[in-house]
Amino acid sequence: MSFNIETKCLHLEAETREKDEEPACSSSSSSGCPFSHYGSISYPIYQTATYAHPGAGKSTGFDYSRLQNPTREQVEKIVAQLEHGIDAFALTSGMAAISLLMEIFKPGDHLIVDSDLYGGTIRLFDNVSSKNGIVFTRENISALSEKEVEALIRPETRAIYIETPTNPMMNVTDIARTAQIAHRHSLLLIVDNTFMSPYFQNPLDLGADVVIHSGTKYLAGHNDTLAGFVVVRDKGLQEKLRFLIKTTGAGLPPFDSWLLLRGIKTLAIRMEKAQENALKIAQWLKAQKSVTKVIYPGLPEHPGYETMKKQSRGFGAMVTFRLSSTEKALRVLEKVRLIKYAESLGGVESLITYPTTQTHADVPEELRLKNGITPETLRLSVGIENADDLISDLAQALQ
Repeated sequence: MSFNIETKCLHLEAETREKDEEPACSSSSSSGCPFSHYGSISYPIYQTATYAHPGAGKSTGFDYSRLQNPTREQVEKIVAQLEHGIDAFALTSGMAAISLLMEIFKPGDHLIVDSDLYGGTIRLFDNVSSKNGIVFTRENISALSEKEVEALIRPETRAIYIETPTNPMMNVTDIARTAQIAHRHSLLLIVDNTFMSPYFQNPLDLGADVVIHSGTKYLAGHNDTLAGFVVVRDKGLQEKLRFLIKTTGAGLPPFDSWLLLRGIKTLAIRMEKAQENALKIAQWLKAQKSVTKVIYPGLPEHPGYETMKKQSRGFGAMVTFRLSSTEKALRVLEKVRLIKYAESLGGVESLITYPTTQTHADVPEELRLKNGITPETLRLSVGIENADDLISDLAQALQ
């Protein structure tokens, strides 16, 4: 039976579980039903490090939780299905997910990466991946023509890495067009889909080879756990990454996996409500004298608006805006009450972030300013509170 995305978010857990279970056991049986989970609606937390074997050469299907755990396997299957991939890998954070993916490359390999990425990704590329011999070319891919992108490709180029929309400047890249360029040159296209979630956007359907998520954000949705995902559609990559995740050992623990399972059940309604609030707030911010720029891809004047309409089912709930002075920006951070001044995004609570000293503090100042991340820039992750209450909070903070 085929479900719409809203129903999938809520019911994929049960649907996925049923495919793995043995035929239903007799109601009179008190044992011998190892896969039934006693009819539990909430998938169990298998809080175990290791598993007993029935005998030599025999296995229950699980051996050691660094390799795999039933609760982690369940959330991996669900995220893979939501992103239309063949497999997903659940890790302890979004950065752990990107770090795992970087292990498929070798010294001398070259990657073309978007210039406006999450600061932690830039920090990893500049300080760890570069140390390991991987070479990067950084450009605003959303602003380049096909010929300009192709001009960046070298014989040793192996992948193009993008976020769309980007963090925090909300640049929008045409995923299908970029995938065509990548595949003409036998390159991988890697897309960080954290801002949109699989509810609004599915990069694999548009030609991407790998999707990255910080599961901490919209997938979990409650600011109570860290997680990361790599999703693939190719069996060769699946085999490499399954070997690497058991070798490097950053698989997501069972309790955190369960928190993701719980969060995904409400992904659809959270995304819809947060997006509705974000549009209302973006429109309100445009009318404020002390706000000099509002960047939200759901506004028709955004340069990526038409591309978003073509490749996504929504515009998300991230709003970046610039104030008339640094002092004004800092006062807003101090004066907000309902909205919390904190890092992260994608939870039910609205959070406001100062990229200059938080998410992008380790990005070289020259690159920050080139990307438009000035000291007057704030990033707002809009939650699911009442939109009028959020606007009232911003109004008093802007006074």
